Amino acid sequence: MEHPGGASGAHSSPLDRSWSARQESGDSVSVGSPKSVLRWTLGLALLGLLLALAWWSGGGTGGSAKATLIDPKHRKLFEAWQLNPDRAFGYLESICALGTRVSGSPGMERQQKLLADFFRKAGAEVSFQEFPARHPQTGQPVAMKNLIARWNPSAKRRWLLAAHYDTRPFPDRDPKQPQGVFLGANDGASGVALMQELSHAMKKLPDSLGLDMVLFDGEELIFDEARDRELYFLGSTHFAQQIAAGGHHRYEAGVLVDMIADKYLEIFYETNSYRFAPELVREIWKVADRLDIRAFVPRTRYEIRDDHLPLNQIAKIPVVDLIDFDYPRPSSRQAGYWHTTQDTPDKCSGESICLVGGVLLEWLKDRVAATTNR
Repeated sequence: MEHPGGASGAHSSPLDRSWSARQESGDSVSVGSPKSVLRWTLGLALLGLLLALAWWSGGGTGGSAKATLIDPKHRKLFEAWQLNPDRAFGYLESICALGTRVSGSPGMERQQKLLADFFRKAGAEVSFQEFPARHPQTGQPVAMKNLIARWNPSAKRRWLLAAHYDTRPFPDRDPKQPQGVFLGANDGASGVALMQELSHAMKKLPDSLGLDMVLFDGEELIFDEARDRELYFLGSTHFAQQIAAGGHHRYEAGVLVDMIADKYLEIFYETNSYRFAPELVREIWKVADRLDIRAFVPRTRYEIRDDHLPLNQIAKIPVVDLIDFDYPRPSSRQAGYWHTTQDTPDKCSGESICLVGGVLLEWLKDRVAATTNR
């Protein structure tokens, strides 16, 4: 996705703004009195105990992101839909093990083969939507491919779930290694892992539900931010143009997912989503509220330019972007991992992936019931 507020580095990110707001508000912890010293000491002891438990549950690795301890209130949801946080995290790890997945690269080709085989074995009808693009550095053509996995392909009423599966060429926002290796665990692999995990739940959805999972190529083939701005959203733009031209069937509605594996998951209303599809936004967040999933926060926080824009503007499909752009959350007081070498699997959580998956599955079930009762 494009940096909020535009491509220029002069604009602050939501994370930057949140950090500044806390500094201006004078957020601090006083430890001057005996009582506060005691609270502080007890707090440190409790934190140490929690860290020890986390280390032990992760097999002593100190950084395991696997969801071995699931919140009990989510367990029933996961069991009902056969969602498995450890398996979802394993999918994310497997994608990252391929290395970088820049459009047209060997890593992308390996990913395309892996995913095509995976979804076919899972029971989907798989196809590639191919289109050309120009490489911004060499000027040579790049073979781009959107991957489409169709479930219940004969169903006439169809819904769309989408993500991008390419990675940024370089971690250009990394303060130390802007030309280093960018794995894109959250920014890229998380959406792919979600689609893979959801494939296990497809048999639990009604046969009348037609669902297409689309993985967009060329979401950000950006080597130089100032020069390559026209190379954002290549796959979703081509997909949307095909729909607008009548070369592809239309959808009732859709959801785009991006950066949904943060361990500290918080998904706010995204401003452009609320502008183009306010009813759909409220619909999804009501499902999350019904499920008592507090990671979905019902208020706007940031405006993101992402693959949902061509779908709304060109194809005229109401599509919402589910994205946790605060990576990690501002209260962690850590530097952001977005577009840096730090966007690695250890920062991610299979439970976060499955929470988003559970909300989407319940939303789809509600949608089918609503259309059936019309």
